[in-house]
Amino acid sequence: MISQLDFRLLTEAKMDQIIDGGYQLMEQIGMDIHYDKARDLLGAAGCSVDGIRVKIPRELTKKALALTPSGIQIYDRNGEQAMLLEGHNSYFGGGPTCPYFFDAETGERRLAKKSDAAASAKVTDALPNIDYAMSLCMIGDQTKVLADLHEIDAMVRNTTKPIAGWAFNKENMEDIFHICEAVAGGKEQLRAKPFLIVYSEPTTPLVHTEEALEKLLLAAEYGVPCIYTPGMIFGGTAPATIAGALAVGLADTFTGLVLAQLAFPGAPFLGGTSGTPMDMKTMQTPYGAPETSLILGASNEIMRYLGIPSFDMTGATESKKIDAQAGIEVSMEAMISLLTGGNLIHDCGFMDIGMTGSVDHLVLCDEIISMAKRYCKGFEVSDETICIDTITEVGPGGNFLKAEHTFKHFRSEFWQPAIMERRAYDAWKADGAKDTAQRVHEKLTEILETHRVEPLSDEVTAKIDAIIAAAEARLG
Repeated sequence: MISQLDFRLLTEAKMDQIIDGGYQLMEQIGMDIHYDKARDLLGAAGCSVDGIRVKIPRELTKKALALTPSGIQIYDRNGEQAMLLEGHNSYFGGGPTCPYFFDAETGERRLAKKSDAAASAKVTDALPNIDYAMSLCMIGDQTKVLADLHEIDAMVRNTTKPIAGWAFNKENMEDIFHICEAVAGGKEQLRAKPFLIVYSEPTTPLVHTEEALEKLLLAAEYGVPCIYTPGMIFGGTAPATIAGALAVGLADTFTGLVLAQLAFPGAPFLGGTSGTPMDMKTMQTPYGAPETSLILGASNEIMRYLGIPSFDMTGATESKKIDAQAGIEVSMEAMISLLTGGNLIHDCGFMDIGMTGSVDHLVLCDEIISMAKRYCKGFEVSDETICIDTITEVGPGGNFLKAEHTFKHFRSEFWQPAIMERRAYDAWKADGAKDTAQRVHEKLTEILETHRVEPLSDEVTAKIDAIIAAAEARLG
């Protein structure tokens, strides 16, 4: 989806000022790099290295930006083009690592299970405005330190859409790559047509752990697109001001970008500066806060200005149920993401400050995103749409219901909801007087009961089973 409306948070001059702030932090303060290989790469490239502290000149960052692909073609499980991450193209998906889950049948909040990751993928497979799958959970009913592998396993079996995942460590990430290679038909096939995107993360402010950088460089080696963005807390791990947090976030994401390009020039990379404010009353970090969308929207604009695909967020609410708050927060997020052109947009289905995943909420997000896309599509102005001839033909006091022009245009011009209520009161009451949460759950139940996902072959599932069994055995 590409927004046709003209909307900007930042001028070029303001973007240049913020980018310069990021460069200054990298040059003057430097980054703590807790990985020998990364420090060696940076030192050999001309950076100042003093223990773990590394200062990175802006000229090196600019060279790395020039090497980074401005667009990434993502495929589905069957090798068909699915998402082109560049420009204003926007694609939506779930989120990761929620330790709790709202049970799809009972609504009970409980620890997440592998079946929840499977349900998230299946629902994603069925929803037209959810473009890729994330698990919405941190699986708790399997070997804990292999939760990341089990999530990929559950997702790849239950959707043909692209998937995005994470890993505890380098070893697990390599196993994840092997699982996806089994699906793609081999290492080079996965490199040529990636249907997987992985995530790693620096530790703000200005710290890069060995684990995060190992995963980043492994993804670059395999040619798998990698997201390397901070998860900042304004007033905690980043400045309270959005502009200051943007500078810190850029310094952190730029550091990952520089390392990926030094190790493997041309490696596919997604950048961004995500963050949430610290609510000083509750000491929580609300995803649905206006400031969260503002920094992500600004980040989208800066990444596009620099020619880097962006990682964004929509679909998260602090509410604990499908209610007005959930609808309000997601609606605002979706509009900002589309208007600022976020590329890979995650966290649809997030509830409860990112602690609880919900496939009910994922269904609601699909509806809201569909509506937001209609707003951002705008409308065409042409002789055909102004339609003077049709207005003349109908004349004063006439109606347009039987006009050929109406029949030609109403389907493309009018948005049609899948869940929202538009009937007369009596018809609504006769149908059970259902609220939005009830209608959402009805649609979810229908998907879970009737949607059929194209299965993997027995040969592929056997290979996946063997990879997971080997990982389990490695742990003793």
